[in-house]
Amino acid sequence: MAKPGVLLLNLGSPASTSVPDVREYLKEFLLDERVIDAPTPIRNLIVRGFILPFRPKKSAEAYASIWLPEGSPLIVTSKRQRELASAGRDFPIALAMRYGEPSISKVIGELIAQGVEQLFVVPLYPHYAMSSYETVVVRVMEEINAQKPGMSVTLMQPFYKDDDYLDAMTASIKPDLDTDYDHVLFSYHGIPERHLVKSDPSHAHCLSRPDCCETCHPAHNTCYRHQCFTTTHLVAERLGIPKDKYSVSFQSRLGRDPWLKPYTDFRLRDMPGEGIKKLLVLCPAFITDCLETLEEISVEGKETFIEAGGESFKQIPCLNDHPAFINFLNGRIDQYIADCESKSAE
Repeated sequence: MAKPGVLLLNLGSPASTSVPDVREYLKEFLLDERVIDAPTPIRNLIVRGFILPFRPKKSAEAYASIWLPEGSPLIVTSKRQRELASAGRDFPIALAMRYGEPSISKVIGELIAQGVEQLFVVPLYPHYAMSSYETVVVRVMEEINAQKPGMSVTLMQPFYKDDDYLDAMTASIKPDLDTDYDHVLFSYHGIPERHLVKSDPSHAHCLSRPDCCETCHPAHNTCYRHQCFTTTHLVAERLGIPKDKYSVSFQSRLGRDPWLKPYTDFRLRDMPGEGIKKLLVLCPAFITDCLETLEEISVEGKETFIEAGGESFKQIPCLNDHPAFINFLNGRIDQYIADCESKSAE
């Protein structure tokens, strides 16, 4: 059998909390045409003229508030995920980030140098979005085509409704549901509404009707909003959360264009006035805790909720290196190896 390898992928982090490092990271991230999908001259103007002169200092302070002695929480936890998945295996499992280090280009080069001929690409994004899943897959394929054309590549699809993933989500959330709570908020990373339309192959379903996410359509294969709703309902059903005790919102918007609604910060502000005083928040779009969960939700979000009259607030941790998630990851890797062996024996 040709030598296999596995490549785990996530978003990335700045090299440090210094303003120059944060600026460099934001530049690479925001100049991605699948993140800010404006024509190149306009994207350059927005990023270089309006964002990079001001945002890096504020972002650097936010990163500094969550930074670990070992470095970025996302990188530190991602390395643990890789180590746990690698245990006892005789083929390489590598980790790369879409932005920053370890870079996709460098890591693919290292895998090729180790003799890997067939690669299992694992984007650690449960849901499809052009600004997360799609961009990392495109970048990986660009590098493979440049460095080793013809390499056999198997891509793990978005796993938002995979039973084993849902089992892992259930196992990680369940202990917190034993506490006294009024409501569970599923807060997903937001995207501009226009991204849904661009990802809809028919360009005629997403956001064209109020019930588009509930009406069966091929567009759901690449519809982030539908997939977020699906994960939410399946997880809530497994955990027995009553329908009137959970809801969905979207966080981390950038710019003035309409993004997916409702907005998390608005909901956190309004919930105490609706009688929701004890709140649990989880962020299923993120496999690994990062700036958007540890600072935006657990710090800024909690402050907004408490100042509005809330009494208790907890962000349930992401899957991180929870044993149930590592079991899910190992199961997908084992299946890939079994498929490779089966094809080799034919």
